[in-house]
Amino acid sequence: MLLYALLVFLVGACGGLVLASFVLRGRFAPWAVSLLHAMLGATGLVLLAVAVLIDNLGALPLVALGLFLITAMLGFFLASLHFDQKVAMKKCVLAHASFAVTSVVVLLIAVLWQ
Repeated sequence: MLLYALLVFLVGACGGLVLASFVLRGRFAPWAVSLLHAMLGATGLVLLAVAVLIDNLGALPLVALGLFLITAMLGFFLASLHFDQKVAMKKCVLAHASFAVTSVVVLLIAVLWQ
């Protein structure tokens, strides 16, 4: 199940790259991509949480889950700005992306060590 979570997060990351490209150019990101990105992130988070709760997988998946939860909180903040029709601050987008990349790397290591 870790592999499925990783794949969902990687597909969602493609949408995140599109969203970041808009925001970093000071433009409002498309709603459809934003919603798809959020749904894929939530799906990956649920898959990862279920895998951590059901299987005894060790520390790395749990660390990845914690990092993804922080990423999700930053994502909720960015979504609230999007909902208010505001272009997000570049620092917040870069922080969200940094946590996301770190989380994916930790999850990738966990998948490879399985």
